Amino acid sequence: MKLGLIAGNGRFPFLLLEAARAQGFAVTVAAIREETDPEINHRAAADEKITVTWLSLGELSRLIETFHKEDVKLAVMAGQVKHKQIFSSIRPDWRLAKLLLNLRTRNTDMLLGAVAKVLADEGIELISSTAFLEPLLAEEGVLTARAPDDEERKDIEYGLGVARAVSGFDIGQTVVVAAQACVAVEAMEGTDAAIARAGELMRSLEEDAPGEASTLRRRLTVVKVAKPKQDMRFDVPVIGIRTLEAMKSAGASCLSVEAGRTLLFDRDALIGRANEENVAIIAVPRGY
Repeated sequence: MKLGLIAGNGRFPFLLLEAARAQGFAVTVAAIREETDPEINHRAAADEKITVTWLSLGELSRLIETFHKEDVKLAVMAGQVKHKQIFSSIRPDWRLAKLLLNLRTRNTDMLLGAVAKVLADEGIELISSTAFLEPLLAEEGVLTARAPDDEERKDIEYGLGVARAVSGFDIGQTVVVAAQACVAVEAMEGTDAAIARAGELMRSLEEDAPGEASTLRRRLTVVKVAKPKQDMRFDVPVIGIRTLEAMKSAGASCLSVEAGRTLLFDRDALIGRANEENVAIIAVPRGY
């Protein structure tokens, strides 16, 4: 059986590619010129069951033509496509332009949901991006040697309420909290950039009043959630080493994710690094 892989940025497409090949799928990769790591070409060169076609974000018709040519009837999206690309100078083809004109809003859910419908109309079923990677989903509980302390748990409870409200509007899925106050909300820039922005704000407070007490001059807690009606076919929450590095730079000491709806990449290295940095990571149940 052949699988179509619409590849965004990061390691997600490579992990999914390896998992699909391990299950015997031949894979046709639609690599997004503005996003996909060129390393995907080397992966394909080493495996005759993998083919790669490069296309622009705006080339929806070419994507469909490629999948039809390769007899792809099952497809998956893996890897982030930066939200700001929706507003970039990329020129859509006629099919994507028509789709965009009919959208009520240009948020991620609306846009990707519309693309999924177009694919379905062409006989191409878009399946969950976690279909091949379920072992990487975070299980419920404390994942690190250190559990969140009482103050961090208060921040998590507060942050969950804010994050779920914000994610319900498809603005972002991450908030950064200090002393039960929201320091930063993820928007179009992405999780790591939102964490960095929170760190910069906290540093600016210290520079403005060095050595003075402040209700906001505390450790940061990062809370990441899935959307209330998360479509597991796309935009699934992902955590990896880069997130932990962003947290370290920002001065964040705790990370909360949702169990069963968040992918943990490089899990052993991630947990090991968190333990070294004394960062607590917890996966809370949906509705916690």
